Amino acid sequence: MNKYVVRQPIKDKVGNLFGYEILFQEEKGSGLYNNDYAAADSISNFLSQNNKKIFNDKVTFMTFTPNLLFKNTPKIFKNNNLVIQIEDNVIIHPLATTLIQRFRKEGYMFAVNDFQFAPRYFGLMEYLDYIRLDFGKGESVSLENTVKLAKSFNKYCIAYGIETKEKYDLAKELDVDYFQGNYVAEIVETKANKTDYLQSNFFQLVVEVTKDEPDIAAIEEIISRDAALTYGLLKMVNSVYFALRNRTSSIRQALVTLGLGQLKQWIYLLSFKGNDSFGSEDILKRSFLRANFCSALMEYNNTLPISKNDAYLMGMFSTLGNLIDAPLEEIFEDIPISDEIKQALIYHKGPCALLLDLVLCYERADWQNITNYAEILEIPTNMIAQVYFNCVEEVNNIWETITNAETNEEEYKEAANALEEQQQ
Repeated sequence: MNKYVVRQPIKDKVGNLFGYEILFQEEKGSGLYNNDYAAADSISNFLSQNNKKIFNDKVTFMTFTPNLLFKNTPKIFKNNNLVIQIEDNVIIHPLATTLIQRFRKEGYMFAVNDFQFAPRYFGLMEYLDYIRLDFGKGESVSLENTVKLAKSFNKYCIAYGIETKEKYDLAKELDVDYFQGNYVAEIVETKANKTDYLQSNFFQLVVEVTKDEPDIAAIEEIISRDAALTYGLLKMVNSVYFALRNRTSSIRQALVTLGLGQLKQWIYLLSFKGNDSFGSEDILKRSFLRANFCSALMEYNNTLPISKNDAYLMGMFSTLGNLIDAPLEEIFEDIPISDEIKQALIYHKGPCALLLDLVLCYERADWQNITNYAEILEIPTNMIAQVYFNCVEEVNNIWETITNAETNEEEYKEAANALEEQQQ
């Protein structure tokens, strides 16, 4: 059975990443969430094979049919970070209460999709933790009534299907707790000022690293005048990912250890330092995932006029428009990447745009266009879901080892002081 599987971010009121929803879809748009036992077997098998790739430190929401619950599929996952979502097909089942009570006793949380003002829903209210509301279809009055009801029962509200700013503003006005949708995934509350960004050491580093023949001396000089970049580089190289016997404190030694190829690929991670980073954790991880996904899909395509490394850069730079308050034409004016990639990133035109749009459609769970783009690129549709979750696992592993490196705030301050003394 060919299937697509994607995770979509759920954010809190201030835009921080709260968790993910896992969405499944069968090819040709028929849907996997039905009561067919074969479909339940297919889902269970896929989840069993990929459960370690799906979960990290965030809460994961997943919809389960009666058959999946009867097969004890939720038990594949730990109860402390899985929320079992149910729909009307579970609620109307004669054994609904028994099923829910069983998993509730084992510590699993529950969410209901599209709460209805009906006795069968009120009868299960005590077992629910979250009420999910479809802001893509629901009427504002009905949504407001449901939010008020949920609050009166001390339930958390998740607004999903938010595709526009208007829907996002409505959800905030109604005081829902969490937000989900394509607009939510892309939104960044504060963008970097264009002038500040284009004049920043980080942008100069991006320009130098993406040249055909990067100058390691110039890269060392750019990093050495910026404490945050120095901190990021040393933290990355001293992470368990590289498993060095001795800690590295020299910028040149760190660059040699990392290599210019990996520096080009992981350059965004140099900008990450908690709340002071160039971008939030969510958007940096999304950049990293898009880059890995674009590069991995190139294994199945031999028609595009770019290399895997170029595809990686295309995926990584695809988020710049969300981060910087400037037209994409200006942002990419000085970055030395190929014209094919610029055409794809700025105008979504040219052959490379097909790969980028395939990745973006996958994020959005746009099932039909995923198939259309895959067929044009001659990428086997039965491989895409596995490739995606392999990339999710790779990003999670690298992110964890690098961000949990043994450098700390004291070392960051020491690096900043040393650079100040050096510049005096």
